Amino acid sequence: MLAAFVVVVAGIKAAEELMVPFLLAAFLATIAATPVFWMARHRIPAGIAIAVVVAALIAVLVGVGAVVASSVDDFREQMPFYGERLNVLVASGTALALRLGIDLSEVSALDGLDPSGAFTLAGNVLAGFGNVLSNGFLILLTVIFILGEASSFPAKLKAVLKVPERDLPHFRRFAENVNRYIAIKTAISAATGVVVWLAMWIIGVDFPALWGLLAFLLNYVPTIGSLIAAAPPVLLALVQLGAWHAAAVAAVFAVTNVGFGNVVEPRFMGRGLGLSTLVVFLSLVFWGWMLGPVGMLLSVPLTMTLKIALEANPGTTWLALLLGPAVAVPADAPSDEASA
Repeated sequence: MLAAFVVVVAGIKAAEELMVPFLLAAFLATIAATPVFWMARHRIPAGIAIAVVVAALIAVLVGVGAVVASSVDDFREQMPFYGERLNVLVASGTALALRLGIDLSEVSALDGLDPSGAFTLAGNVLAGFGNVLSNGFLILLTVIFILGEASSFPAKLKAVLKVPERDLPHFRRFAENVNRYIAIKTAISAATGVVVWLAMWIIGVDFPALWGLLAFLLNYVPTIGSLIAAAPPVLLALVQLGAWHAAAVAAVFAVTNVGFGNVVEPRFMGRGLGLSTLVVFLSLVFWGWMLGPVGMLLSVPLTMTLKIALEANPGTTWLALLLGPAVAVPADAPSDEASA
């Protein structure tokens, strides 16, 4: 099994240029399937439903592409200026600390610290996403074909499975949980992006639409994604407007992510659809290494899909439990020795 896992990983890594558009198309098709099925339940013909959803998807992709094209190039052109300004602020802070009797030059951990690296990271993530959107026609065609075949999947599975009465409920539960997870996560991510965009525009930070888009994309990565999304606008506000505005931007991200992540999301998604913090971090590293920036953005949805698939099969439920968040054990629960 370990040897097969290594072979599969090596194959996916070698086929990165093909796998990235396909996985992105599967992700978009999963999002688009929810309104398609909703219209199908209301007796709207499948062709019309798919055409409406695809038209809306094209409008969204064109809008995202316009934001990425217009903002990323300008942002990356300004990165040397912002980085230089940030380094000046760091030098001023170091001099101030020295006057207060704190010699930061002796701290070896700060020698390789590059504060402007956050700008470079944000630019690379969005540039990588923009490169994937250049294959938009291939991605769109794949989405259309997946949506067109989605309604026939249950009949095909019923014909292929040896014991459909036993196995079909597992597949049905897996599909329902994946659709529910991605639909709720997408809605919450979109709300997060809109709030960040409006807040950055009100505060006066450059490129507010860019930071809203970054917050939307990285909200699919819990905890770590919000920190990565917050770092560039906070630093930009510090360079552009000053410390108080930077604190206001940090407060916006903190309140938004705590509100949506700890209050709204668990209320609609439930505690069962979650991942361990360690698993989130490891999946970010693994899928980022495998598929680049898009792999980082899809790391949690991909791992969450694997967890839901493991939960759907009673024989692999224990693996899904290991991937999930910490489980609180009641104080009055009997121990193993007591049970024995």
